[in-house]
Amino acid sequence: MKVVLFCGGFGLRMREGQGSAPKPMSMIGDRPLLWHIMRYYAFYGHTEFILCLGYGAAAVKDYFLHYDETLSNDFTLTSGGRDLLLHSTDITEWKITFIDTGLRATIGERLSKVRPYIGDDEIFLANYADTLTDVHLPDLISRFRASDATASMLAVPVASTHHVVEFGDDGIVTEVRELRDANKWENGGYFVMRPGIFDALRDGEDMVPHAFTRLADKGQLMAQRHEGFWRAADTFKDRAELEEMFHTGHSPWMVWDAQRGGSTHRNAGPQG
Repeated sequence: MKVVLFCGGFGLRMREGQGSAPKPMSMIGDRPLLWHIMRYYAFYGHTEFILCLGYGAAAVKDYFLHYDETLSNDFTLTSGGRDLLLHSTDITEWKITFIDTGLRATIGERLSKVRPYIGDDEIFLANYADTLTDVHLPDLISRFRASDATASMLAVPVASTHHVVEFGDDGIVTEVRELRDANKWENGGYFVMRPGIFDALRDGEDMVPHAFTRLADKGQLMAQRHEGFWRAADTFKDRAELEEMFHTGHSPWMVWDAQRGGSTHRNAGPQG
């Protein structure tokens, strides 16, 4: 299945320590966020990517045009450095389409602009370029395929550390609790979609909430709960925490690496 990734946002909250690099190119270990997300999809056999570019498009293009396989793969060097034999590869089988979808376009508008590249596919995948998870992707696709929904999104527990305050008309507080304990769920991305999504999109509007609200009103929007690992790299602090996880060897999103990602992928290899 084709994978549409939204890479064009400004990512203002991620600028600290990152210069002018777009958020998807923020580094986690020796590879950018975007690579980690693409590697996740590739593990399950989905290696045809459509990148919706905007801010920082040149940085994304340049990275893949000058990709160095030796950074994350073992290799043998001979002939005084003239010959190099890779023992494994990352992106050799990947097909990546780079599309400029505008500097200030909404995600809904970006998705509309890449419609011609979806072709006649009955189902395609889409995601933000800054969220990591260990969810078992084949399960998401299977449940969606068995439904009549037009779109599916991952639903994850609210991650906010803020507190919910309950009080009456007199202002007397009756309860204080963490927002994440309020049984609320938030949009976690990792979308599975049918082409009907394009009929719900409008110029000047976004996919979430506008198009998704239209689908929900028709009973065509599906949420798939996930209480395992999920993290959005919205801020510099988020990225620093992911970086720390990477360097300590506990990286649940790296389902392609049994030592780092653990057993969350349930030994499921590539699937079409």
